[in-house]
Amino acid sequence: MAAALFAAGCTTLSEGLFSGDKIDYRGATVSSKPLEVPPDLTQLSRESRYQPQGGVVSASAVGVPAAPAAATAVPATVALTTQGDVRVERAGQQRWLVVQQTPEQLWPQVRSFWEQRGFTLDVADQQVGVMETNWSENRAKLPQDVVRNTIGKLLNRLYDTGERDRFRTRIERTAAGSEIYVTHRGAEEAWADSRQETTAWRARANDPQLEAEFLSRLMAALAGGPAEQARTAVAAAGPASGAAAALPAQARVSAGSTATSLVVDEPFDRAWRRVGLALDRGGFTVEDRDRAAGLYYVRYVDPKSVGKEEPGWWSRLFGNKANPGAAQRYRIAVKGGVDNKTNVSVQKTSGEAELGENAQRIVALLMGEMR
Repeated sequence: MAAALFAAGCTTLSEGLFSGDKIDYRGATVSSKPLEVPPDLTQLSRESRYQPQGGVVSASAVGVPAAPAAATAVPATVALTTQGDVRVERAGQQRWLVVQQTPEQLWPQVRSFWEQRGFTLDVADQQVGVMETNWSENRAKLPQDVVRNTIGKLLNRLYDTGERDRFRTRIERTAAGSEIYVTHRGAEEAWADSRQETTAWRARANDPQLEAEFLSRLMAALAGGPAEQARTAVAAAGPASGAAAALPAQARVSAGSTATSLVVDEPFDRAWRRVGLALDRGGFTVEDRDRAAGLYYVRYVDPKSVGKEEPGWWSRLFGNKANPGAAQRYRIAVKGGVDNKTNVSVQKTSGEAELGENAQRIVALLMGEMR
């Protein structure tokens, strides 16, 4: 037992105290990193004065000073926003990758990216272009003290961060290739009663830093370059083409409506992108989308009905077959208008305007995510 504790302590001390990675999700595979030449060590240039000279050398040519060598242009490697055929664009806190490859070419690469990092894909809908990981724990947030690094290695279940993360990747087709979006959803365990006897999971705010980190890692995986260079590119990304403002435009309830439609002070292309990111971060299930028609087909669950059981046998026998927790299907219509403004509305599956309470909640959620 003492030998096992000693071995576990040595292993975890080396992995915990000397590891600089701040992301360590349970089940992630460990891959060996190839050796790299330190940046301050470069190959010395060989002097030519002791090398044998080829051809004919005249005495008059020896005294003539050699012409200075032309200055070699050094490519800029600081704060790049591109790496290979992948570049980063930004609008406010939202960043995404622009790739020249088609979604069909990117799909297996992106799927392999998440699986190699230990995630299980709960959703992998190639037709819609959406992947979503399972809820995973970032073990790097655990305190790396001596007790944790010894006993915690053997009794791993005794330690828990009380937080879970989930990531959704969406690949959209464009005229020049594809756009890739990575969004984060978080959950935390909190006390469910005042006596602190039971706990329950509740949503927590999304983390833009986690989104940027995985976006940079995905960029490095697709471009095949250094991860640090990709991380710098994501951090230094400028506004997207046509986006002059650093902050995204505001979304507001349309005047005269019953709080079931929005007006976004942006043209259709950017409004479509922002609505898609808001749906991803809000946890909506996007079953399909039609950019040409400006439609997102989503499923929505009323928060008041979450956790309610399905009707029992007696209720179904006497005609009460409604399931309050069932998801409802809606269409989110994004329509471009005049003066670079876009209208966003909630519709029924038939295309009629939805004026119920669910539509008002969906609009409120979109406004909260699009601020």
